[in-house]
Amino acid sequence: MADPKGFLRTGREEWPRRPVEERVRDWDEVYVPGALLPLIRRQADRCMDCGVPFCHQACPLGNLIPEWNDLVARDDWRAASERLHATNNFPEFTGRLCPAPCETGCVLAIDQPAVTIKNVEAAIADRAWADGRVPPRPPERLSGRRVAVVGSGPAGLAAAQQLTRAGHTVAVFEREDRIGGLLRYGIPAFKMDKAQLERRLGQMREEGTKFRTGVAVGGRDLPAEELRSRYDAVVLATGATRWRELPVPGRHLTGIHQAMEYLPWANRVREGDLEVSPLSAAGRDVVVIGGGDTGADCLGTALREGAASVTQLDIHALPGPDRPAEEPWPTYPRVYRLSAAHEEGEELHTAPVSDADARLFAASTLGFVPDAGGRVCGVRVADVDARRRPLAGSGRTLRADLVLLALGFSGPARDDGLVEGLGLALDERGTFARDRAFATNVPGVFAAGDAARGQSLVVWAIAEGRAVAAAVDRFLLGSSTLPAPIDPQDRAMGV
Repeated sequence: MADPKGFLRTGREEWPRRPVEERVRDWDEVYVPGALLPLIRRQADRCMDCGVPFCHQACPLGNLIPEWNDLVARDDWRAASERLHATNNFPEFTGRLCPAPCETGCVLAIDQPAVTIKNVEAAIADRAWADGRVPPRPPERLSGRRVAVVGSGPAGLAAAQQLTRAGHTVAVFEREDRIGGLLRYGIPAFKMDKAQLERRLGQMREEGTKFRTGVAVGGRDLPAEELRSRYDAVVLATGATRWRELPVPGRHLTGIHQAMEYLPWANRVREGDLEVSPLSAAGRDVVVIGGGDTGADCLGTALREGAASVTQLDIHALPGPDRPAEEPWPTYPRVYRLSAAHEEGEELHTAPVSDADARLFAASTLGFVPDAGGRVCGVRVADVDARRRPLAGSGRTLRADLVLLALGFSGPARDDGLVEGLGLALDERGTFARDRAFATNVPGVFAAGDAARGQSLVVWAIAEGRAVAAAVDRFLLGSSTLPAPIDPQDRAMGV
């Protein structure tokens, strides 16, 4: 460690965000450009270089965090990038999108603010790109084996890059018109600029990965039987795209949409496909139902579109600022966190009623109120008790003419022909069943990411992509030198 007393001398300082009034007027990333590198060496110096680094166990990728913290503190950015890329294909993604379970497992976090691991990761990745230290790594020789990857989210991309580098000929199939999955059309640009995605895709193309967009695998574009016959192995990384519903009175009303019906349109506007989203929140009173990250993405997007008001409902009680006793270190605790979108909502006072905040906790949706034309004009809500049961006399109506459901996902699609065409078995959760080698019940077909694991984090998706690549490589060649960071049965830190 560069400074054995760094954690005593320096406090935690995070990547500063741009002023709210400035950033809600554009779609650029929320952080102050150029403000991270000047402070990151001091923050890396806070790492204690623990004898047992729990951050390793907390990170699904097994990132070598103390090592690259020390290298950054010593100003050795080249070596830091090599250490980081040894375990993570896309650190610029996780450095912006991951909720940082590694920081929860930081030993310093037992009684002090954790090391800003996520910020250090982002700084290393950005510095590596700026210095030209992320060259393509094409294979030295080809194996003669062909692999199809279905789905181009983080799991599919990680699997494809690893398998390409191992010498296999890899084709990635994506049903949308652009590569990226949720990274492209689900994640708003203010959380991660799409240039981050584009330059990584450019690297993969130069390495030899082939991309096929606009192909609905399992349907008429490419029937499942043909897919299996054309390729020596298939990786299913289609994600969990079946959204959860809210079966309450009035759900059929016009103006109520799923988050993943709403967010892709806003991203397409940013891509230049159209000038205005057909579901734009401009001038509308918006209620977002669901307290997670997707709900926060809807909140931030609606603010940038010029919503008259935005309220996010969370059925969970307001968490406290400190780790609860029943969630001891190093587990991932439920504590109050203020994302950039939540900060924007609170500062702009966007709630539609004077006694409500932009975020309502312990709030249950009872139903929707129609106007004379059959369009939603209100959301009936009630406070809930500790068992999430509505409290008598607490009911009220929030004004809303656009309602967004951000309730999560229950598993992969079942209407695309893949399950029936391949004869895939599903587990009790409705996700693709697989064994500890990521293999499904169909020989040569493997499953990874949210489609098999269930809805999870971007860091888990990348870890699964790397692990399934090692499993496929072993299936094709009998052995593999690719790293396999996880077992499908793993559950890390309660995340």
